[in-house]
Amino acid sequence: MDMARKTLITSTSGIRGIIGDGLEPLVAVSYAAAFGTLLKKGKVVVGCDSRPSGGMLLPVVMSGLVSVGIDVIEIGIVPTPTVEIAIKKLKATGGICITASHNPAEWNALKFFNKRGEFITPAQYKKLTKIYHAGRFAFKGHSRLGRVQSQTQWIDEHVRQTLAVKTVNKAAIRRRRFTVVVDAINGAGSVALPLLLRKLGANVIEINCRADGRFVHEPEPVPRNLGQLCRAVRKHKADLGLACDPDADRLALVDEAGSPIGEELTLTIAVKEVLKKVQGPVVINLSTSKATAEVVKAFGSRLYYSRVGESNVVQMMRAKRAVIGGEGNGGVIYPIFHAGRDSLIAAGLVLSYLAEEKVTLAKLVETLPKYYNIKSKALLPDDFSDRLNKFEREATKLLGSVTVDRRDGLRFDFQQGWVQVRPSNTEPIFRLIVETDNQTLSNQLTRKLIKYFT
Repeated sequence: MDMARKTLITSTSGIRGIIGDGLEPLVAVSYAAAFGTLLKKGKVVVGCDSRPSGGMLLPVVMSGLVSVGIDVIEIGIVPTPTVEIAIKKLKATGGICITASHNPAEWNALKFFNKRGEFITPAQYKKLTKIYHAGRFAFKGHSRLGRVQSQTQWIDEHVRQTLAVKTVNKAAIRRRRFTVVVDAINGAGSVALPLLLRKLGANVIEINCRADGRFVHEPEPVPRNLGQLCRAVRKHKADLGLACDPDADRLALVDEAGSPIGEELTLTIAVKEVLKKVQGPVVINLSTSKATAEVVKAFGSRLYYSRVGESNVVQMMRAKRAVIGGEGNGGVIYPIFHAGRDSLIAAGLVLSYLAEEKVTLAKLVETLPKYYNIKSKALLPDDFSDRLNKFEREATKLLGSVTVDRRDGLRFDFQQGWVQVRPSNTEPIFRLIVETDNQTLSNQLTRKLIKYFT
């Protein structure tokens, strides 16, 4: 059943490919049927982001599920975390979100969730893949097909549940009367994030919030892509700017001067807000800034590192009973709410901290540990594994004494910072992260390592 071509990337984060070159209707319907076969019975929540290709994939995915006797609850264009919340509230057996997250518009993907509203585990994904490749789908006769119903209330429910989280100090936020500019890249957060902010008493200025799938800039919410948001914050004299990715599970921040502070600090601030109210372990992935690690240490909490990928983080959070965790890409996971990255709860926690401490975002950033983090990516060379092995042998020449972590590509911790090189789970590229306590050093190491691996 190997119908996918070169661009289809598979992992516990789902299946992801370029429309017409790896992710075709036949692939999507077969994976949906395989997922329904894996679940055997029950109902599945299906949502999507705003990409135009979602309109093609949505009925295909629903058909695949219905064909194996699974009932479908279709909830429209919604953030990925909204799908997760709907699964739990409806006591569904699983869910699928049709979204390629931060990837460019030509990409799309299917993300698979279990009955907890969490990414399926590696063991579940292995079973799903086996069913797909074997083509052994549990097709049903006409009288046993699944049924489809549509529901439209789930963004409102997501906002309601976010506002019910006690850690988010709604009264303090309302007193502060923030002015916030939101850039939702015309994605699935276009309605949800502004709605939440208005419910919190903020004056909201929307840019790119039409939910029409027109990505007016590169969709990943990293500083180089936030120029329009920065200009809008300055123009409107706003207190801060918020940007999410197309499926609204990641959140990046711009301060009141119109300067992007980097998506890494979203998690750092959220962790501060939670740990000042409740003590407990924290889980972050191996690609996350030391700024968050130092904040955790300052509160006297235990810190654990997981591999990259929401599923990996959530599984370790569950095992360690973490009170908060996430990924340094702006992905905040607050398990008392739900165990998934969520830009809405991230926004609530950030605003809560600013309001309670009566500080601006720029002033808050001045108090955080200072590191110079550079994230790079490049096409994955055919001999990447060989280059990685060679670099491991030679790393001390460039970095000095190092501690090596091999769980996810290679991460080297050394006196002034750390470096990680790993193949991406979501694109045919490798990712390089360099973080040190010196801007010049971070720049120099980045240039040398990009040259080494390309």
